[in-house]
Amino acid sequence: MKNIAAFFDVDGTIFRNSLLIEHFKLLIKNGYLSKDAWTSSVEKNFENWSNREGDYDTYLEDLVNKYVEGIKNISEEVVNKIAEEVIEKKSDKLYRYAKECIEVHRQKGHKLILISGSPDFLVEKMAKKLGFDDYKATIYVINNGSYTGEQIPMWDSYSKNKAINEYVTKYGLNLNDCYSYGDTTGDVSMLRLVGHPYAINPAKRLLDTICEDEDLSNKVTLIIERKDVIYKLNPKTIEYNR
Repeated sequence: MKNIAAFFDVDGTIFRNSLLIEHFKLLIKNGYLSKDAWTSSVEKNFENWSNREGDYDTYLEDLVNKYVEGIKNISEEVVNKIAEEVIEKKSDKLYRYAKECIEVHRQKGHKLILISGSPDFLVEKMAKKLGFDDYKATIYVINNGSYTGEQIPMWDSYSKNKAINEYVTKYGLNLNDCYSYGDTTGDVSMLRLVGHPYAINPAKRLLDTICEDEDLSNKVTLIIERKDVIYKLNPKTIEYNR
């Protein structure tokens, strides 16, 4: 079935954490960044999110900014070495539902494609580890062996929309037959474009968007994985704190 693809976000959808966060922590642990790189504002935002007093997007935005500043002082060789260590040590921390879906799509001969806002040097290695056919990720620009701080994003809905349309041309896809899996508002276009969209443990902003949009609420399946239970929910009937 070469004209069918399954598009997966990575962080929070397949991977139970963030590849970037794991990379950031290992850079600090291995002494390539000082502990001060993980600033008090990042720690405070993380604490607020952990205590359900703030949102994940605020925490992640501040952390990414600190991370980008930090790797500007580190060689490409070291960044890649630590990226390999992240994949080697952490890449098995996957959601069971996503892992099972990947295997089902593989058995059916569907194209497996990662589309992630995480850095390209991490997503490339994750795609290879999981046996995906293709990937797109945020490009971290390098000049003369050093990171410039410039990024070509793949974390937003517009960029992911563009990426999927490029894959339609590349693989001759019929999007009505395709699948997508995401967890944040950056994945909205992925969910909107395909015939079979799934929101895995959606963040509140994404859940609000799905439930308030007639087209999305009619076709998106909500997947909630908690402990050893997987729930499949209908956006039209779900009740939650708005």
